[in-house]
Amino acid sequence: MSDKPDHLAPLTRKAAPLKPFGSPTVAQVGIVQRGVTLVELVVFIVIMGVALAGVLKVLEVTGRNSADPLVRKQALSIAESLLLEIQQQPFTLCDPDDANASAATSTTDCTTQTQDTNPAGAGAITGPFPNSENRYSNIDPFDNVADYGGFTMPNAQCAGICGPDSNTPIAGLDAYAAAVTITRDGATLGLNNDAALRVSVRVTGPANTVVTLSGYRVRYAPNI
Repeated sequence: MSDKPDHLAPLTRKAAPLKPFGSPTVAQVGIVQRGVTLVELVVFIVIMGVALAGVLKVLEVTGRNSADPLVRKQALSIAESLLLEIQQQPFTLCDPDDANASAATSTTDCTTQTQDTNPAGAGAITGPFPNSENRYSNIDPFDNVADYGGFTMPNAQCAGICGPDSNTPIAGLDAYAAAVTITRDGATLGLNNDAALRVSVRVTGPANTVVTLSGYRVRYAPNI
């Protein structure tokens, strides 16, 4: 037996094994590596290529037809302008040139027949009444809705699309044309057939553009 007290015995400790330089820690080993495989990458590229091709095709079609909305808008503007001009004209019991136009309470009070009943019937109205009237005349202009029946542009007085106060064609509208059709159509409104006129304005333009607008004008007596 040793005579040395126990508290004087040398202390010993089991040393932890040394780790090689650069080896991963426990926390690092637990990290899950994420990413995409080559197959997934190829599929993504194919899908994006197809989608991009579709977008480019839409842009191509839009660019090729970008002028069409402008052409249609211009044709619509011409039709609206001409229809408004016609509907603002009088449509009285007698032609505005008639001596009894302001006092007549029926067509029998007129000294001459109104244009829409000369000749009478249900067909389309063609030509102004009297036929000496002209849209561009300062002396004898159109003064009745029905005077525009059969009116077209271009015509003998206007070589293109002209405004109501000039027979000089409006620049840039050479490729457009307008035609007016007026028919007796009071029956549609529950009236006598000759009590209302249906006005249709058809405008054609480039790229086979066609616009048709229609409206009604009901006959009235100025003194009622």
